[in-house]
Amino acid sequence: MRNYRYYISKCILISILCVISVANYAQHIDYHFNGNISRPVLENYLSRAVTMAEFLAVDPYCNDGTYPCKERDLEQIRNIGAKFIGRAIYRWGKEEMLNNPDFLNQAKLLINEVHEFDPDVIFQGCAFEAVYESVNEVKIPEWTFKALGLPVEDRHFAYSKMLDPDGKFVRHWGRMGSVPDITQIESQLWLMFLIGTYVDVGVEAIHLGQVSLMGMNDPDFKAWAAFMKKVREYVNGRSRRNYVLFDAHVPMHGLIVDSKSLLDFNSFPLRIKAIADTPMKGVLEMGFIDSLYGRSKGCITPSGWTCESLPYLVEFDNFGISDHPGEAKGEYFIWGYDEISWFYLLSESDKRGWLFYAYNWLKENDKNAFLQMPCTRVVTLGNGQGGIFRGFKPTDDCPMGMNVEDIIKDIWTDQ
Repeated sequence: MRNYRYYISKCILISILCVISVANYAQHIDYHFNGNISRPVLENYLSRAVTMAEFLAVDPYCNDGTYPCKERDLEQIRNIGAKFIGRAIYRWGKEEMLNNPDFLNQAKLLINEVHEFDPDVIFQGCAFEAVYESVNEVKIPEWTFKALGLPVEDRHFAYSKMLDPDGKFVRHWGRMGSVPDITQIESQLWLMFLIGTYVDVGVEAIHLGQVSLMGMNDPDFKAWAAFMKKVREYVNGRSRRNYVLFDAHVPMHGLIVDSKSLLDFNSFPLRIKAIADTPMKGVLEMGFIDSLYGRSKGCITPSGWTCESLPYLVEFDNFGISDHPGEAKGEYFIWGYDEISWFYLLSESDKRGWLFYAYNWLKENDKNAFLQMPCTRVVTLGNGQGGIFRGFKPTDDCPMGMNVEDIIKDIWTDQ
């Protein structure tokens, strides 16, 4: 009997030590970088990435100018251990908000609040492939000209100077919105201003959106290469750890010049394939339309290490709704919806099952791919319905939460 009790006690002790060891390992994952970033550290961040759109911004969807349930987002970041907060601040239209001190001051306050409980967290801003006429209301600061090596002028941005002279992608986003052409100096001024402004509030990563659209006249990425050199020279020394991470959606499977990537990692939509004989079922598949799986190109990274395939994030994209919601037609829309709207419509149990499925599918099919978990994203449901997907656990004060928070935590804990 004594030997039996001794055996049981020893097993319990070993189990406790294993739990402590796992906990200590989780607490000591390396997130350190300064001046550049190693592949292991980069992948540690990508493995804890979430989409939390406009978390740092005053919410444009609320009449009172505030972002609802911000405290629940803060709790969610802490609870799940998110380290990379994607799409946290950006403009898609309403560029005049950049004249509002509250827009940037709130971002600083929230970044500081998160860093009080986790200084390793990175926030991502976006400089997208869209500019609207309201950009004419924003004055160009002196530093923007100087960062590009241009003479300083006393003026506002000029929307018309950012556009392709032959009209390519002009009014692509409606009557007052177009795709800026990266070969135009005014576009470079605008992007430099956005990137530098976000870095100055504490952002350490920038998503550049659809670089091929903005590179409509830059097939060899020469303009992008020259611009990115100047951007990095300006922002790296101004950032908290002397380095800013850049990524973009890359339908060409990379943004590479002379074997060197202009980006630190790639990103792309999930590209979920609808299974027609099972309502609302969607799967991931190698080679499905323009998905990035197995296609992210090898390169020399901006930090100097070489890879056969650049690590990348895949995320739930949002781009609207088709004219046939609820139908499966083997296209970019999944059952007629964009990816986040489709996911929004699933039951909680189906959300759980699909996130576990996608996470494990990526591990089995492409070790370079990482799933960016959904926490906040605009959804479009048709018939004038829509809103914002919120991943946190619902409460009486914040009932719109979809309880994805615990699913994400479970997936990351099981890793």
